[in-house]
Amino acid sequence: MADAGRRQETPHLRDRARYLFDRTLARSTAALLGWLALGCLTLVVPVSALMVWTDPQAPSSLTGRLTAVWRTSAETLRLSGVTGAPLRMLLAAVLGLIALLCVSTVIGVITTGLGDRLAELRRGRSTVLEHDHTVVLGWSEQVFTVVAELFAAQSGRGRHVVTVLAERDSADMHTELTTALGIADASRLVCRTGAPTDPDALALVTPGTARSVLILPSDGADADARVIRTLLALRALLGTQPGPRLVATVRDGHHLPAARLAARPRGTLLEADRTTARLLVQSARQPGLPAALRDLLDFSGAEFHTLHVPGQVDRPYEQLALSFEDACVVGILRADGTPHLTPPRDTVLRPGDRLVLVAHDDQPTVAYCRGHIDARALAPAGERTDGPVRTLMLGWNRRAPFVLDILRRTSPPGSVLDVVTDPDAAPPEAVPHPQRFDSTSRLRVRHRTGDHTHFPTLRALDPSGYDSVIVLRDENPPAPAQPDDKTLLTLLMLKAHEEETGRRIHVVAELHDHRSRLLASLGPTSDVVVRGELTALLMTQMSHNPSLIAVFEEIFTARGGALALRPATDYVRPGLEASFATLTAAALSRGEAAIGYRTHDPCAGPSAEQIRLCPGQCERRVWTAQDELLVLTPGHGITPADDTDPLPLPLARGAHHEDDSTDRAPTPPNA
Repeated sequence: MADAGRRQETPHLRDRARYLFDRTLARSTAALLGWLALGCLTLVVPVSALMVWTDPQAPSSLTGRLTAVWRTSAETLRLSGVTGAPLRMLLAAVLGLIALLCVSTVIGVITTGLGDRLAELRRGRSTVLEHDHTVVLGWSEQVFTVVAELFAAQSGRGRHVVTVLAERDSADMHTELTTALGIADASRLVCRTGAPTDPDALALVTPGTARSVLILPSDGADADARVIRTLLALRALLGTQPGPRLVATVRDGHHLPAARLAARPRGTLLEADRTTARLLVQSARQPGLPAALRDLLDFSGAEFHTLHVPGQVDRPYEQLALSFEDACVVGILRADGTPHLTPPRDTVLRPGDRLVLVAHDDQPTVAYCRGHIDARALAPAGERTDGPVRTLMLGWNRRAPFVLDILRRTSPPGSVLDVVTDPDAAPPEAVPHPQRFDSTSRLRVRHRTGDHTHFPTLRALDPSGYDSVIVLRDENPPAPAQPDDKTLLTLLMLKAHEEETGRRIHVVAELHDHRSRLLASLGPTSDVVVRGELTALLMTQMSHNPSLIAVFEEIFTARGGALALRPATDYVRPGLEASFATLTAAALSRGEAAIGYRTHDPCAGPSAEQIRLCPGQCERRVWTAQDELLVLTPGHGITPADDTDPLPLPLARGAHHEDDSTDRAPTPPNA
């Protein structure tokens, strides 16, 4: 029992000693310094004595050796090595300790200041001292598209800084963007942490000296409210002084009036949901159209430009449309900013007007191309008639009512839309019930429930019997981190049905993440519409060239021009070799503007499905029935059901901004 008591007593004493030591350290800084000095002396003095006693040249007397120990210890602790009277040595030691304390304090202050400064920089709270830069406010999937296009727009045009402000760690944002986009010059990307709705946080990115400010909607339910608050914060920060161009996106069109008031005259607003719905419908009718829109709106290839043509007033539009070898003229931008896309051929250019064209460069080659037109290859103009179409829509979200509304207004008489929703979901209020067919209606809508990720259910629907299938994204996925899983599974089921029946299905799928495009199982006649991608591309185009805002508004409204893919044999006779200028002239005679073409050669591989924009007017090839011509038409290909009730606009402007820069071109040769 006594041995057991001793075994228990030893750790008890050690714990008490440790406890007393911890309490001593916690009392004050002086106690900490005392223990530190005692620990140093406990280690330094014995080692110094050992060094002196083992030194063959050490003094022989005890006093001399103690003096040598003192000097060695003093040099080790950076104290003065003064010898002599004990009081003098004590004062020298005190002075050395004071000097050591002062130096340590200075080092500590510098270290703390540097640490705080580095922490401040990491938090992204320093002010950006830039001029003529671009500010991006908010963080969503759109930020990758926006930043990538902003860098592409300024490629080879000097150092242009892009600044991102969002409620995320600035270092994480910078790393994520540079890694995902492969940005070579990382110094051109500046990220700051803060709420875009806070004027103090907005001041960090100096929007008053910026060229343009882009406001992205968040992924939350209050996305539109945050955009409006950000616009109000910018107005509070900038006041009435001239400021940058503002381009913002809202989801719900009901919030456009409030956002327009908050933006005031310097803002341009886009409606994301209705724009996406319109793109889904157009893609369902025009396979390949999303790829054409991406090519036209990004900065990597051909894009829209405006061009001054000095000295060419009173010239008819028909002559100007065939005056450039590597550009496709699509309209006129009047001096007051009013666009006239695909105007009549006898429309004349007035002073101050600019041409609107699609080109790879803002300085196209001037060359009158009428001599390249092959008159014998021109096809006679015929009247287009569209019969009823059958559309299958799988899923339901907040963009589905817009899709349904557009289909109701623009479908040919006798068309059918079948809507399939999950059994657990509430029945869509926009779908009529009971289902009745009104002879005066253009579209018959039928609703049923079923799990379209279940192959037997999908097989019973027979999707190959429809002209197109629209797959809407699930906005409440079981795994929020993977919002496109259900859509990808549906695409796999459609692909399996396609292989089982041997019949191709034209599918248009809506995705949340642009990275999911690589995972989607799509056939050659299928397309993907990434949520917010089109609006992100439009935002960068408008911020880069504000004179095109009116042009884009004309293209993306119900009464404006519309892009369409038409059979090339509508313009030239099949099997004959003809130049692209021949198709340009044929489209011009129909009141359209040819922009490019799409080939379908099964022997040429997947690359043959790509759309070729702005080919040379003198480029010649044999046109077949499988080729399609990309044209800009005077209006949508299908007349609305009620012309007095136009489709709502997806784009609203506070005011029109003219671009300060003026592009000059050589004078085209006379006809």
